[in-house]
Order: sequence, then structure tokens, then C-alpha cells
Amino acid sequence: MVNPGGNSQPPAVGTGSLSWKRCAGCGGKIADRFLLYTMDSYWHSRCLKCSCCQAQLGEIGTSCYTKSGMILCRNDYIRLFGNSGACSACGQSIPASELVMRAQGNVYHLKCFTCSTCRNRLVPGDRFHYINGSLFCEHDRPTALINGHLSSLQTNPLLPDQKVC
Repeated sequence: MVNPGGNSQPPAVGTGSLSWKRCAGCGGKIADRFLLYTMDSYWHSRCLKCSCCQAQLGEIGTSCYTKSGMILCRNDYIRLFGNSGACSACGQSIPASELVMRAQGNVYHLKCFTCSTCRNRLVPGDRFHYINGSLFCEHDRPTALINGHLSSLQTNPLLPDQKVC
């Protein structure tokens, strides 16, 4: 198990009976045939779990992701923070405890989820248009849309993302 972006290598594990490692998850001795090493700690295979979906990370891949003290599988990391963990509008990091808004796979701070024209915040229940990476409220949609010239328009009801688990 590796932590992407981390360069730390696990210390050598001795073969003698006095070289027990303690699990960072449960605190117990690791006597299992296999052990995992991530975040500068050793883990039982059963103890290293995704903080959101509780999947045993050793069983679903060779990497895990960490943010704000959470250990996450790849799917939950991307679901919660997007591919970069940064707001698609301002580029700033999004804290794990913060609510977010999503559109077409992009993640936004609540304050950054605004109409590109009038800059009004889009809130749950608003209808919006997502065109070439820009958000538009129902009132400010480009006039070409009204005349039907953009066939690839994606009109979506705005749904808030769930709070980080």
C-alpha cells in the first residue's frame, strides 16, 4: 500500500520473533503474514479501510489517498474532492470538512459556484447551464441557446453534494 505523493519507504521488518509491529488502526500486534505500510505506519490488512465506504484498501488496490486525517479509496477521494482536490473555479484547495457543489465532474467551493455572467451564486434548486466549462444561470444563458444554435447544451438541476463523511 502506498500513499501517492509520499516518498517514505517502510523500515525493514526483522525476521525474529521480537520484531512485532503495532497496527495504527487497532493498536494490536501484527502477526499476520501480510501487513500494510502507509502514512508512516503499519496496518493489519483488515484495519486499513476507507473512511467513507469502509472498503478494505489492501483488497481493492495498491494505493490510498489521505486528506484532513481521512484515509480514502481512489473512488471516494475523486467523488469528494475531484481529480485535483482543488476548486475548478478558483484553483484553491477544498478542505475535507467543506460542502461542495459539482457540475460535469468538476468540484467547486459553494462561494465559487456562480453564474459566469452575473456572478450570482447558484443554490440548490436553481437551474443552470454548463457550457464549455462555464456555468450560467437560467436568466443569463447565452442567446445562441435561446435560438437553438447550441445542440450540445447540458441543462441540469443543481444538486448539492453530500457533506464529507
